[in-house]
Amino acid sequence: MKDPFLLRLYLRFGQNATGLAHRMLRKRLAKGKEDPERVNERRGEPGLARPAGRLIWFHAASVGESLSLLEVIRRLGTRDPGLSFLLTTGTRTSAQILAARMPPRTLHQFVPMDVGPFVTRFLDHWHPDLAVWTESELWPALITETSAREIPMVLVNGRMSERSIRNWRRFSSVARAILSRFDAVQVQDDMTAAAFRDFGFDPVKIAVTGTLKEGSPPPPCDEEDRQTLSEAIGGRPVWLAASTHPGEEEVMIDAFKIAAKSAHNLLLILAPRHPDRRDTLVDLISASGCRFSCRGAGEAIGKDTQIYLADTLGEMGLWYRLAPVSFVGGSLVDMGGHNPFEPAALGSAIIHGPHVQNFQDIYGRLAAAGAAIQVINAVELSEAVLRLIQPDNSAPLAYAAWELCSAGADVTDRALAVILDHLPACPEAQTAASTG
Repeated sequence: MKDPFLLRLYLRFGQNATGLAHRMLRKRLAKGKEDPERVNERRGEPGLARPAGRLIWFHAASVGESLSLLEVIRRLGTRDPGLSFLLTTGTRTSAQILAARMPPRTLHQFVPMDVGPFVTRFLDHWHPDLAVWTESELWPALITETSAREIPMVLVNGRMSERSIRNWRRFSSVARAILSRFDAVQVQDDMTAAAFRDFGFDPVKIAVTGTLKEGSPPPPCDEEDRQTLSEAIGGRPVWLAASTHPGEEEVMIDAFKIAAKSAHNLLLILAPRHPDRRDTLVDLISASGCRFSCRGAGEAIGKDTQIYLADTLGEMGLWYRLAPVSFVGGSLVDMGGHNPFEPAALGSAIIHGPHVQNFQDIYGRLAAAGAAIQVINAVELSEAVLRLIQPDNSAPLAYAAWELCSAGADVTDRALAVILDHLPACPEAQTAASTG
């Protein structure tokens, strides 16, 4: 079937857009959004040699999506020591966090920009045996060229928000042409499955599995650091504001000040989603009059510390282990919410705002199980914190959330199954089968 005009136009434009792409990369470099030492990877130029043997390529947009794949990759590698893995993402933050957490025989590269020559260069070097896409970042040129090379493609952990579904419907013929290239699709929820069917994807090839984040192990932490910080905190009541965004930190600080009037020696650990906002947050906390110290500056939690600014990357597992109560950010402002599985897996009671559409299904299940508390402002947040810093109140919520989220291990099993079903046999096995 001939591709729709808009897709052909996009691909034709991309074949001649290298000049524009170079200018865009220069602007992103100037803003600190690209790694200057690895920017050529965005042009499809390899930063590493391709390992020998079969290679599975996984693509994920950013931190959360890529971390959800690590257990899948680990189990594939344990099952078949001859496999190697390429994991591509598009953000510097994801690269920094993945550097310390990737399983053996796994390489990270930045995904090339969706420009024809860059895509060709990338695939010429890596020529993967199977391509595994995740969630909703679908690059037309990269998908089209991968399919043209007859590389099998599957989509796991697929998800479309209501907004992205509306946007795709404006270009439904393009969506149909792109999705038709996939051999199988696993999606997180019924809404996404319905959208795929509406776009003409074969219903037989769609499975609703839930999210891979349910089957992911909790984030690690340095045990020595945990012990040191635990001793510094002592018996103080403590709560965590995790993965916060602009507009939320002000509410966190206001809630802390309200709650601190009733809770002697209360401590707030403030872990912003983007630690590079440290200077802005230092100014904000200073203006509030609260006493604080900064993790990124090597400062300890003192007896008079009221707010501890956790302005470092890759330590969320540490903060969730230290705090029996966690507000999960991106939910008081309209960011769609962040992953509730991590605090649930580590026994931290969950508080969140109303904007949780990125994890709508799981937050709905948490609410139904009485496993989380929703708040809409600083007063409600302070009341929730005061209630949950009492162990008798937080323990039932934390247990209910842990029980609910730990039931999702079969999501990983199903992802493994679909990947193995579509992974071509190694040449030795094919030769043995043909001569046997």
